[in-house]
Amino acid sequence: MTAGELSPADAEKMAAMFKALSDPVRLRLFSKIASHPGGEACVCDIADVGVSQPTVSHHLKKLREAGLLTSERRGTWVYYQVAPAVVTAMAAMLDLRG
Repeated sequence: MTAGELSPADAEKMAAMFKALSDPVRLRLFSKIASHPGGEACVCDIADVGVSQPTVSHHLKKLREAGLLTSERRGTWVYYQVAPAVVTAMAAMLDLRG
């Protein structure tokens, strides 16, 4: 933040990411994936966030659309990973030490 002003395009992208994380269920899903052993999680391992399976799928879709997650289908299951470059960019943006 202190290193320079965000461009309009970067501001739009970052705002979409933070907006996606502003929902408590999405934040929990993101946290479950980020902290899962091996750095990836099957949807079957993270769906216990107090909402129905279709709602979990909806929230995961929103996180993917915001660029926060990547996914890979393996057989009948989908595995999710946090997009590492995105987390690094968000952390750098919030780092006030410049």
